[in-house]
Amino acid sequence: MQRKEQLIKDIQDLLNSYEGIHPTFINPNLLEFMDEETLLSIIGSLLDQKEKNSIADTEWLEKFKTN
Repeated sequence: MQRKEQLIKDIQDLLNSYEGIHPTFINPNLLEFMDEETLLSIIGSLLDQKEKNSIADTEWLEKFKTN
């Protein structure tokens, strides 16, 4: 598998890693024009968003913690 194809698959997998949402399917032709740097940037942004959501979820859950 070519590197760009793998990066596109990784983006799709990241989008589909959220629970409770309908699966996302990306037509590889839509991202084919992007260079590897741009695809890596998209992956980085998705990972950042996932981390922020995780932190927010943890903070929310901490409110229910009893001492």
